[in-house]
Amino acid sequence: MKIRSPVAKPPRIEMIPLIDVVFLLLVVFIYAMLSMAVHKGLPVALPTSAGVQTEKHTLLSITVTAGGDVFVDKAPVRLAELGALLRQRSETDKEAGVLLFADRNLPYQSLFRVLDQVRLAGITRINLQAEGEKAP
Repeated sequence: MKIRSPVAKPPRIEMIPLIDVVFLLLVVFIYAMLSMAVHKGLPVALPTSAGVQTEKHTLLSITVTAGGDVFVDKAPVRLAELGALLRQRSETDKEAGVLLFADRNLPYQSLFRVLDQVRLAGITRINLQAEGEKAP
């Protein structure tokens, strides 16, 4: 009696489970990167704008509340001392920039006082932060 040996198929790598694992790793890494994003501003009600963009070479975060209080990286600062502090911090990087978070209820003149101090410190890269407009 002749016994036939089963024909051995060549080994094969299944691609679907491999794709699932790679996709899962991609999702985990993206979620980890988003959770590690550093936001140095204080929570204020930002105005809305149609085109919201952020600059990558920023150094400092300035927050101005509706009451006119000024914070640099969450530390309170008097307006008179703001220019000297910014000048001191931006001496090492000539392309230093500022993210300016101003409350939407802040008087226009108070915002310009802060902007004048930033310009007097020699910083020309200023980003006014806003929330994106919601579609109707």
